Amino acid sequence: MKTFAVDIGGTKFSLAAFDGDRLLLRESRSTDRGGGPDWMFSQIQEIFSLWREKEAFQPDRCGIGFGGPVDFPSQTVTLSTHVEGWPQYPLAQNIAAFTGVPTVMDNDANVGALGEAMYGAGRQLPYLFYMTLSTGIGGGIVLNESVYRGADSFAGEIGHLNIVPDGPECLCGSHGCLERMCCGLWLQRDYGRSAEELMYDPEFVRIYVVYLARGLKAALMLLNPSCIVIGGGISKAGDRLFGPLTQELNRQMTQWSRARRNVVPAQLGDNSVLYGALALAQTITSKINKI
Repeated sequence: MKTFAVDIGGTKFSLAAFDGDRLLLRESRSTDRGGGPDWMFSQIQEIFSLWREKEAFQPDRCGIGFGGPVDFPSQTVTLSTHVEGWPQYPLAQNIAAFTGVPTVMDNDANVGALGEAMYGAGRQLPYLFYMTLSTGIGGGIVLNESVYRGADSFAGEIGHLNIVPDGPECLCGSHGCLERMCCGLWLQRDYGRSAEELMYDPEFVRIYVVYLARGLKAALMLLNPSCIVIGGGISKAGDRLFGPLTQELNRQMTQWSRARRNVVPAQLGDNSVLYGALALAQTITSKINKI
């Protein structure tokens, strides 16, 4: 079966075409934050139409990872914390209308977690926590190949744990959130340099991982996952980040805890959410086949 996969982020968005598990087509473009949902929808429609016309691509299903909270039962966007105009936007319904196929959506961290659990660093591991470390920070929990969303679709929101009491104000209205201290958007604003540049500064990284480890410690103490997988653009710093981070996390962890400190970069890189969208879309087929 063929799948249309959509990954919408605050900095860029990516689309992919799959035949079974095989990636056929892929395209990424920068996100126009001022364009809102109408601009994003038109871009997706344009690329899909080109693929259908030039590549004869007609999917059987579609999966979407959206960069912000999603109400999973109603399949609507709750909001985007970085781009205005998204509250209650029926993205999944609109994409289903022009593709003509069953469509399912979740927030990008949940979808990235599913991608890494099924196809990446978390394969064959029963309990996975995934964190996307990019424009913003989000988290996803996978238990035995199923996403844990909580009672109201808000589980895993590690980015808005308060790690610095009375710290600087976050876009969410609180203060000292993990996202406020560690995401790419705020690093650029606070330091005047991109996260990519900052990761080459060992002194900056030494301070940065103190904040990052506080958030990860909370995940380890609360969830005790088999593995923590970190994806998103900042994770591409590799050993420059993960070496100091592991040392700092070991320093901060409660000494009597035997919880695993297995923290690794996403194996699928920029494709974690796209493969997760593939896995998410497969749930549609499973449900249809059971009817």
